[in-house]
Amino acid sequence: QVQLVESGGGLVQPGGSLRLSCAASGIIFSINDMGWYRQAPGKQRESVATIISGGNTYYADSVKGRFTISRDNAKNTVYLQMNSLKPEDTAVYYCNAHYYYDHWGQGIQVTVSS
Repeated sequence: QVQLVESGGGLVQPGGSLRLSCAASGIIFSINDMGWYRQAPGKQRESVATIISGGNTYYADSVKGRFTISRDNAKNTVYLQMNSLKPEDTAVYYCNAHYYYDHWGQGIQVTVSS
């Protein structure tokens, strides 16, 4: 059974930082492309950052220079370091694993507000 469990979300002030983690089980983690997506109220889910199995990374224009995605294959975990957070980063963040099929975490709330 595949499980992706996100942690690290919460409430942070504008300009602050958070680090999201996603622990995976039930998949061969090292061969999966891993990604973070987000969905704000009334908006479609969008890709935030992706790290493929070979280690290359890709970012949405809106987060380039502020967010960093990384993975630890020994721990079956992917991370999203979020710096210089803005109110428009407020959303539910989802972890995704992709290798032929997509698997999703349950989502975690990130709220950026003063």
